[in-house]
Amino acid sequence: MTRDAPNFEEIRRILADQPGPEMEAVTEVVARQATLTKPAGALGRLEELAEWLAGWQGRATPRVERPRIAVFAGAHGVAARGVSAFPSEVNRQMMANFTGGGAAINQLATMLDADLRVYELDLDTPTGDIVDGPAMSEERTARALAYGMMAAEPGIDVLCLGEMGIGNTTAAAALAAALFGGTARDWVGPGTGVAGAALERKVATVDAALARHRAAIGRRDPLELLATLGGEEFAAIAGAIVAARRGRIPVLLDGYACTVAAAVLQVLDRRALAHCRVAHLSAEPAHRRLCEALGQTPLLDLGLRLGEASGAALAVPLLKAAAACLNGMATFTEAGVSSHHA
Repeated sequence: MTRDAPNFEEIRRILADQPGPEMEAVTEVVARQATLTKPAGALGRLEELAEWLAGWQGRATPRVERPRIAVFAGAHGVAARGVSAFPSEVNRQMMANFTGGGAAINQLATMLDADLRVYELDLDTPTGDIVDGPAMSEERTARALAYGMMAAEPGIDVLCLGEMGIGNTTAAAALAAALFGGTARDWVGPGTGVAGAALERKVATVDAALARHRAAIGRRDPLELLATLGGEEFAAIAGAIVAARRGRIPVLLDGYACTVAAAVLQVLDRRALAHCRVAHLSAEPAHRRLCEALGQTPLLDLGLRLGEASGAALAVPLLKAAAACLNGMATFTEAGVSSHHA
C-alpha cells in the first residue's frame, strides 16, 4: 500500500466527517428567488439547482465558469467472456481517440469551454474476472480511489464524472445487484448494444458472479463489494466524489456505470451524494431503477448510452442557466413590476 492511498477504514472516516452545504448561502438564494420577476417557483428545477449550487459552492451567487470533465478509463477481465459488442482492445483505441480530439466528449468539452481530463487506469492489467474471483484487492481499489481524488482540484465550479471501459456495464450490473438486491436480469441491459444470445450470456455471467461472491454480498460492506465486483474506474469515480465533497465542488454524474460507482458511497453513508446530481437518465434500462434507489431524479432524458461523461457534460448548460437567472434577473422593485396579483 502506498502511503498516499487511503485504505477502506480511512475512506469510512472521511465519509463520516464530510462537510455539508453552506445553509446561509442557500437561505440568501431562496430569499432572492422570491423577489425576482417571475411567479413563485416558475423556473422549476432551475431554482432548486441554483440553491444546490450555492449551498455546495458556499456562495449566494453561484458560478459555472470553470467546469471540469473527468473521464476514467479501466479494463475488465470479465470482458474476455464476450459480454460486450466490442473487444477489450477498444479501450486503448478510445484513449487515442480522446487524445486526438475525436470522441463525442471532446466535442462537448469544446462547446462548453470545459477542461477535459481523461484518466487512464491500468489498461494493460485488466481486473480479475468476477466469475472466477474478486476484481481487485483492497490495495488496488484504494490506489484507484486515491487516483480519482486528483480530479477534484481547487478552483473548479462543477465536476462532471464519467467512464470508459469495455465490459463495465457487466460489472455495474453485478455491483448494483450486490448493493441493492435482485438478480442479474433486474440489472443487466444491452450496454454497448448486445442482444439475443450475447445478452443472455451477459445475464448468465452476472448471475454466476453473484453466486460466486455470495459470502461477500452477505457481509454487506459496500467497499468490499466495490473491490469484489467493480473496477478501477468505479473506484476512481468514488474517490473523485469524496474529494469533491471535501473541496465543496458540486458534481454531475453520468449514466449507469458512473451512478453505480456513486451508489457505493450512498450505501456506505446515505448523505454521501448530497453534492451530486445525476445528469441524465441512461437508455440502459436499470439506470431508472438505480436512480430511484438513490432518490435521484435525472436532469435530462435524451436516450444516451455512450458513457465518457457525455450526459454529465450536457447538463452543464442547465447549471449555467440556473446561475444566470438567479444572478442576472431583475427584482420586482428594480423592474418596476408589481409583485401582487390583481
